[in-house]
Amino acid sequence: MSNPDELLVALSTAVEKGGSNQMSLTVVVGGAVITGRLAPEAVWRERVAEVLKDSDRLGPFADVFARRERANHSGRTEAPTHLHFHLARILQGTLGIPETGGMYRVAIKDVSAWSIGDLIHSNQ
Repeated sequence: MSNPDELLVALSTAVEKGGSNQMSLTVVVGGAVITGRLAPEAVWRERVAEVLKDSDRLGPFADVFARRERANHSGRTEAPTHLHFHLARILQGTLGIPETGGMYRVAIKDVSAWSIGDLIHSNQ
């Protein structure tokens, strides 16, 4: 979407303000279907940093994901520009990649379709 969906921005704002990571969402981005739960950006960044810190090769990149607040010059919080998924999967046929769920960051302006809820994949 060249203009971000106002309802999707409002939903993301509610996740940010409420601090909840229980909102399940499925989006279509560039033809890919991503399904999972939204997390506030700060929580998502913290979790990514934890995973990176535990890696011998990727540990030095953990600081890039350090916590930060999104505020404009007047001190008010800006509207979210990205969705932060955890326990998320890219759906490909009957497969969910990765099987255990991953951490994805998606630009709201790039979402072409979305639905509340987490799609379940099955090979049956």
